[in-house]
Amino acid sequence: MANRRLAPASEQPQDFAFTPENAEWAKNQIAKYPEGRQASAVIPLLWKAQEQNGGWLPQKAIEAVAAELGMPKIRVLEVATFYTMFALEPVGRFWIQLCGTVPCDSCGARELKGMLQKRLGPSGHVSADGNFSWLEVECLGACCNAPMVQINQDYYEDLTPESLSQLMDDLAAGRPVKVGSQKGRTSSEPQGGATTLTDETLFDGSRVGAWRKRFEQTGEQGGTPPADTGEAASAGRQAATTPKPAKPDAGRPVERKASDAPAQRAAGGEEPVKPSDRAGAADPGHSTAHETPAPAPEGATAGEKAAGEHGHQTAPARDVPPQQPDASGESEAAVEGGTSAPAAPPRTEQ
Repeated sequence: MANRRLAPASEQPQDFAFTPENAEWAKNQIAKYPEGRQASAVIPLLWKAQEQNGGWLPQKAIEAVAAELGMPKIRVLEVATFYTMFALEPVGRFWIQLCGTVPCDSCGARELKGMLQKRLGPSGHVSADGNFSWLEVECLGACCNAPMVQINQDYYEDLTPESLSQLMDDLAAGRPVKVGSQKGRTSSEPQGGATTLTDETLFDGSRVGAWRKRFEQTGEQGGTPPADTGEAASAGRQAATTPKPAKPDAGRPVERKASDAPAQRAAGGEEPVKPSDRAGAADPGHSTAHETPAPAPEGATAGEKAAGEHGHQTAPARDVPPQQPDASGESEAAVEGGTSAPAAPPRTEQ
């Protein structure tokens, strides 16, 4: 499946050009996309080129699409070689694409593959009468009805080697064939038919309003009404005594108690300061503005303020080298001996 190469040069046509009808169709496809996005039409144009060329995509067609869209040829070749929907070699009149991924493989795709190899030969080989060729591809999206094949544009599902062989005989002879499941399955229903939701009244509209009719008939016939448990009356009394807001008041204007600040009290004609607050205040006859300052820290000279009182530390002059720290243990020894450690000599610039 990964072998995606162009056909040999001996099988390639000398040139390719869209027919007038297909050229007009291509212009309409390109017009669907905004200016500068014409490359988005590469897959539709490649598909139309393959259809015009008898079901496969030659190199000249890839180059013609690149010229039409103003794309580098290699970019269009990348698209054509990536998708297995584009046949890069000549195919038969009926091109069989066999799904070989897990669901189909588990349900019998290997047996289908063996039958195709026996009847037609290797993958990519066109039969002698020119009717058939086949290719194993990735998932085709009909996993519920596995195994399956795509022949030209149609899906054929629920296959066996015998049913696929008969299908090929009918196609070659021009007899009508049944598209889709070959076992009588409808769409992707379970095998044997639907097992749930089988009542037709679920879908014909006859059940619309049926519940209301049942209640009306019960009342007309004097049927027993539902028992009164008093739950509704109890709920009404509870709502009257303890009402609850239907929605929270977050983000909505609601009445709240005004703050008890002096400005609000004065505006209301009351004393700004409450008596309880005034009683807890300091004695108005005592002022601490001119109290004796606290003694200076030990070791500070007269008139010298503590560093904390300055609010900042004095930076040394730029031309004065900083004082060197004491050696480890030196200051402690000096304090114990009652002497201060000598200052280290200033460094000199070399």
